[in-house]
Amino acid sequence: MIAAVTGLTVEVDGRALVDRVSLRIRPGTVTALVGASGSGKTTTGLALLGAFPAGARVTGEVTVHGTRVGHVPQHPAAVLNPARRAGALLRDMARQQVRDLPRSRRRAAARQRVARALADAQLDDAGKLLSRYPHQLSGGQQQRLVLAQALLLGAGIIVADEPTTGQDALTTRRIVEQLAAVAGRGIAVLLLSHDLDVVRALADEVLVMRGGRVVEQGPAYRVLDAPADPWTKELLAEPRTLPYADSGQAGTELLTVEGLTARHRTGGARVPVLSVDRLTLRSGECLALVGRSGSGKTTLGRCLAGLHRDHTGRITLDGTELPRSLRDRSRAQLAAVQYVFQDARAAFDEHRPVLDQVARTAVRLRGAEPREAVARARRVLTDLGLAGELVRRRPGLLSGGELQRAALARALLAEPRVIVCDEITSGLDPVTRRSLLDLLGALMSRQDAPAVVLITHDLDTAAPADRVAVLDGGAVVEEGTSEQILNAPRHPFTVALVGASGRRGAAVRR
Repeated sequence: MIAAVTGLTVEVDGRALVDRVSLRIRPGTVTALVGASGSGKTTTGLALLGAFPAGARVTGEVTVHGTRVGHVPQHPAAVLNPARRAGALLRDMARQQVRDLPRSRRRAAARQRVARALADAQLDDAGKLLSRYPHQLSGGQQQRLVLAQALLLGAGIIVADEPTTGQDALTTRRIVEQLAAVAGRGIAVLLLSHDLDVVRALADEVLVMRGGRVVEQGPAYRVLDAPADPWTKELLAEPRTLPYADSGQAGTELLTVEGLTARHRTGGARVPVLSVDRLTLRSGECLALVGRSGSGKTTLGRCLAGLHRDHTGRITLDGTELPRSLRDRSRAQLAAVQYVFQDARAAFDEHRPVLDQVARTAVRLRGAEPREAVARARRVLTDLGLAGELVRRRPGLLSGGELQRAALARALLAEPRVIVCDEITSGLDPVTRRSLLDLLGALMSRQDAPAVVLITHDLDTAAPADRVAVLDGGAVVEEGTSEQILNAPRHPFTVALVGASGRRGAAVRR
């Protein structure tokens, strides 16, 4: 046994985040904690690093026997320095690892360690990546960069908090293989994950958590194949199968992208990262953008919303060209195209109540009076399942799923024509994910529903969309109805992506 948690209880303001949790971690094994957002997985995992929420009252015992603990957080941007290029910290960490070697050998040894960590973390084209800043990386690339940092520590335990969040099926499969190889070298892995397919592929033991307590625990094969607890059974239920919108009700062409080339500034040069000849979105339609991390999905979505201005080409809304930068867009144009970010927590001011931040959108973009805006915000938040005093809390006291609903509410307060949803289910447990997607479907069934651009790595999430566009290497390689793309793909990359996903059912049939 390399680490143990015994009777751990963590309380904040009288509320138990973790309630009498015990587990044992052995070298070379993968122990998985699964459960809904806010169930206590992350608090339990961070206990191995001696990290607890501010003001927490902690009882119980956490013991780590003579090893380092590496950590891969769910939201990697929070631990990446935005002012330093990706390679700088990796090289600094590697130099610390080789400082006992003769000076003449240190540089080469450090370079080799960095290269191996990047390869183990499945980071392609690492040379270009090392020269970029964190904001120039996709969410998936950021996640793998932090994983590479953890591997450089030479830790005996790695706490992996949703390591496949935001990853496409091909990359997820490689990360599974990589974590299995890590365990094969004798390193213990504590896996905190909502992805039950990943848990099934990796875990030796599974603990199911709810409300801070362990409701079921045992060997992975027993918990996943013959669950005893009703909550475990609910987690293992099938994904959403109903369409987000009635494709027969989709209206006229609303948003058009023509001749778009987007660039990132890397090492003083402007490097093309996305090229789209033509892409359209009709009113009342849901278009899913799928592809590998770094394929250009998020860059395209940010161009639509005016968040990425370094591009050429035309983006038109109702036939009128939109300025490239949101700074140059009118208030009506800002309201018309709203963006819901992948990391909802980072998109909120941690010091202000959620209700106030949601209401501010109606004031700023719709000219509403403050009192009217607050009332409207309360109605929308209630419709999305956030009611009462919950919305008066600061963001840090809401779960990931609750914050994602609040982010969607904030976008709806602008009364948009188009909503760009960037990996809004990424990092959510299956129950919360189904609930959020059901909510999206309900919103799109309304008469005045906005069109939705749904950026996702998850093909089950993409399946209920009207159309799917597949991106690879910064280009749209295939586009069509979800049924055609997911059931009869033509492009070799799409074929590989669908094959790697291991989808259990066909696309939604309308």
